[in-house]
Amino acid sequence: AVRQSRRVVRSKARLKRILIYERKHQPPVSRAQFTRRLAWHGGGAVALLLLSLGGGMLGYMTLEGLSPLDAFLNAAMLLGGMGPVDLPKTAGGKFFAGCYALYAGLLFIAITALVLSPVLLRVLHHFHWDDKQ
Repeated sequence: AVRQSRRVVRSKARLKRILIYERKHQPPVSRAQFTRRLAWHGGGAVALLLLSLGGGMLGYMTLEGLSPLDAFLNAAMLLGGMGPVDLPKTAGGKFFAGCYALYAGLLFIAITALVLSPVLLRVLHHFHWDDKQ
């Protein structure tokens, strides 16, 4: 029980170093830690994108009766900013497509922020951190 609790504490501390950014008075993290942080953020972005793609596919299959391949195409095109391939025919499908398109636009902004935030923070941290502190 003690070994397992130590592992949990170590893994929580490791996750905290990856996800919680250093403060202005603290030195920047090492290149290896920064790379891990980028990997975590990139993995989170991919997971968010795959979840959104799955939700879009489910909506198109349920509300429009599209095949999985056609639902994938429509959801992927909306997430990519291109628009749907098959125009919705039902009222529910039209409402879903509109909401999903709005969601896709916000998702683009969120994923961009998620991926770029570690890089931008590191650049800003280098400008504001003083080695003599």
